[in-house]
Amino acid sequence: MRGTAVSEPAYVTIAGEYARRIRSGDIRPGSQLPSYSDIARQKGVSDIVVRKAVELLQGQGLVRSVRRKGVFVTERPMLVRVSPERQLEDPEDTFGNESDLSVEIERETELIPAAADIAEAFDLSPGDEIIHVITKASEAGRPVSISDTYQRPDLVDLSETAVLEETVADRLPTSEHSAWLRTTPGDLVKQVRQRFITAEGRLIMLSDVSYPRDRYDAFMFRMILDPGASTQGRS
Repeated sequence: MRGTAVSEPAYVTIAGEYARRIRSGDIRPGSQLPSYSDIARQKGVSDIVVRKAVELLQGQGLVRSVRRKGVFVTERPMLVRVSPERQLEDPEDTFGNESDLSVEIERETELIPAAADIAEAFDLSPGDEIIHVITKASEAGRPVSISDTYQRPDLVDLSETAVLEETVADRLPTSEHSAWLRTTPGDLVKQVRQRFITAEGRLIMLSDVSYPRDRYDAFMFRMILDPGASTQGRS
């Protein structure tokens, strides 16, 4: 899935850098992070920016704060979407923010007749054409993600998105998802279903993203909501 490029705030960049170092093992579990003032001086930002970055790392379960001692690296990660600009980022950026290992992305895009369930979701007639994108991600040769994404041909600008719904569940993967992730028959995967909706309630894009169940300890979603945006179309 490709999204709209949006520059990210400094605290997101700093959190992403530390997240990569922690997940790659460069900063080991139990290690203490530099003080807020030290990080602020190194990055040329204020203590407030550093505090927000550390809060993001805490939200991801990557660090914990110990009163009067400092901030320490914990054991297991989460998959976290920390702000609106991260909702639309490319997989290269998502996995690049998690580790320093090489990330490879394969994409297959085609125009196909919409199956009945997909047509219903997009308020189309079965057989109407719809854009289908299969995105496969691997990290240092290990498959880490696969997604099926559907987009209306007449609504392909994600900047029109007013509402993003994300649902996480343990599911039996499709045969293609199972083959890519190398799961054994009967194994569940962690799946995120994303629905990108306009202010008028029209579905722009639908995506089912599968991950190995053991890749993340948990999933957490935190978004900044626009009180003025319509929530029409939410189920």
